[in-house]
Amino acid sequence: MSIRPWVIVEPPDSRGLRRVVVGNETVASVWSLPELRRVLGRLGYPASMDLEDPAAVCWRGGDSTTWPDRAWRRHTITVLMTAGLLASMVLNLMIGWPDALGALTFAQRVSGALFVLSAVVLGAGAVAALDHCGRRRHRSSGAMVLVGVLIALATDTLLVFMWFEEKEFTPYLMAFMPLLCWSMWALWLLVRERAWQGIPRPKTFAVGVVTTALLSVMSLAYSTMYQPVTAPKHVVLKAEFGTAQADPRLPYVHVPLKLYLKNDGGIPVYIISGDYSVYGRTADYSGGTDRLEEWRRSLDRRQEEEAERYVDRLRFSEVSGGRFYRPGESLDVGQEYIMEHVFQMPRDAEFDTINLVLQITYMRKDRGKLDVIEFGRAHRSWKENDPYYCRPEKCGEELYHHGRVRHNNNLVNVTRGPRYATAIWAPGQTPHYSVSSFHFKGQVSRSEEMREATRYGVSTAHADMSVPVAALLEEAAG
Repeated sequence: MSIRPWVIVEPPDSRGLRRVVVGNETVASVWSLPELRRVLGRLGYPASMDLEDPAAVCWRGGDSTTWPDRAWRRHTITVLMTAGLLASMVLNLMIGWPDALGALTFAQRVSGALFVLSAVVLGAGAVAALDHCGRRRHRSSGAMVLVGVLIALATDTLLVFMWFEEKEFTPYLMAFMPLLCWSMWALWLLVRERAWQGIPRPKTFAVGVVTTALLSVMSLAYSTMYQPVTAPKHVVLKAEFGTAQADPRLPYVHVPLKLYLKNDGGIPVYIISGDYSVYGRTADYSGGTDRLEEWRRSLDRRQEEEAERYVDRLRFSEVSGGRFYRPGESLDVGQEYIMEHVFQMPRDAEFDTINLVLQITYMRKDRGKLDVIEFGRAHRSWKENDPYYCRPEKCGEELYHHGRVRHNNNLVNVTRGPRYATAIWAPGQTPHYSVSSFHFKGQVSRSEEMREATRYGVSTAHADMSVPVAALLEEAAG
């Protein structure tokens, strides 16, 4: 009969887990004495087996009372590690999913897809954490958890860095700030445990992780900075007067007007505001003896653009005006829009010229997504039951267009407060627009409006022209 013990209990490892060997074969690893009895019971040993008998059990590195495991601490680490990885998975999925499905450009969709892929890796890391914080049956579970923690740390660091640019409250702040602290704690714990030692080639693994991270950063930088900047934007505006015709029944002249718009750039755009105004110019004529003196007087009247020798005291009266293109609608690459309008002018008008001012304000679609339905709805400032009501004595009578704008890079949306596009129009007034945090409450700074206009690629194009009234009357006379 062999004197070799049937059961050998190895010394506890760094976490208090003791390996159980029976007949030169590892059958289990246990945390406590009751767990050892359950393992032996499954193997057919009697429940009354004397574990202190050296002929039955050989204890190495301590006796039957040496169990350094702290179950509450182990369970706490398991819960925290798994919960942090699952929360990071949800966060990365919420960041990447909108871009992966709805981004306008291919590079932005790739960036979104990378976040979705990272969410999948984080989910796998959460599953691996259950094994790594437990009995570690799989050698690669520690490496998988380490990859997930590194992804979470990189994502949360990027989010915090972007948030510090403007320091605005966002609900996502309550997620990525705690997750940043969690990821640093988890990384410290995994480095202390040397979690990468379970994989066959740790150096190859490290190179793969670094390479993947660099490719992700390059894709993100391309989609957020290079690609939106390199895509050209160019909107063409044209206007021309048609042949004037006299009205035999009325003392008026009908003047046709043709307005033209084309997206001649490389990206589609949203139209924020469009407006045209026709003015009749009246002036006092002089001998032109002192051109500089007349120019100085025009400067005093804030008409510094006028420096004509024979013309002074310019006055402009609006003859006609209206809106050009529907606010919120998009204008695709190569798309054209033509509007024809006829305005009336008295035959005996005192105007010497008819001037036209046409302008259009637009936003790049590769930078942001506009809530077209909400923005396209016109709100009347004087309508009391409208949410944007403003007293007529304060605001006059204006039309408001207001809608949410979401950046095409969802990282911007989750690290900043909401942004809105606002357009205000009234006959005879200069159109006003804003892309900012303005939501008809409080005020926003001019610097914020300029920063957001640059971020979302907001621009305004103008077209000006004039025609002598004498030429129109001569055409009408035929």
